[in-house]
Amino acid sequence: MRRIYFLLYMIVASAFGTSCKAEDADPSRFVKQREAMIRTQIESRGINDPATLQAMRKVERHRFVPSKYQNQAYEDRPLPIGEDQTISQPYIVALMTQVLDLKENEKVLEIGTGSGYQAAVLAEICNYVYTIEIVETLGQRAQKLLADLEYTNINVKIGDGYKGWEEHSPFDAIIVTCAPTHIPEPLKKQLAEGGKMVIPVGKTFAQELVLLTKQNGEIIRKAIIPVRFVPMLGENGKKY
Repeated sequence: MRRIYFLLYMIVASAFGTSCKAEDADPSRFVKQREAMIRTQIESRGINDPATLQAMRKVERHRFVPSKYQNQAYEDRPLPIGEDQTISQPYIVALMTQVLDLKENEKVLEIGTGSGYQAAVLAEICNYVYTIEIVETLGQRAQKLLADLEYTNINVKIGDGYKGWEEHSPFDAIIVTCAPTHIPEPLKKQLAEGGKMVIPVGKTFAQELVLLTKQNGEIIRKAIIPVRFVPMLGENGKKY
């Protein structure tokens, strides 16, 4: 009887691949959900940058969330990814990407890899993406997933994002997906002349998403919208 069950399993496996993951069960369903996400959550709120929209259409958000949340992957909200961290709301990912006005040949630094979703969106636009995650388990998981998805232009580092990645600076753009209480000085220094940084700043329940532009060595600040991100943490686990 066990042999019969085994043979039946092998027949099913050969027909559907070596695994029957939730994301493989009905890929057309996720395509429709992703298109609805673009239309109702992103374009309807004023996101119109062609490169951003194309990247959001291509990157499969459901692959970046735990399996138990895959059916909610294209909803208009953040989702837990473990270690008290979240994957950002799709609109926020699109907004932060659009305001940077990224170009193909640019080099971008992301602080807070998390699930790897934002890094994948950036990698669809830019040739060079560097991303830092302080939570080792998340960083390793994201690194493996991004490699499995064949993103060869993303470099992942486990470390303290507050300090940036000096050896690869200056960066044409910096995107920060966790909130410090102030703008980190190392990130200001590592931003190229004419470069842009988008970052949430403030205390836990009073944050503001701001766009910083470096002009003649000076940082010009522009407020965008109120937001709520997880706090930026240092190597000692304390909030910056």
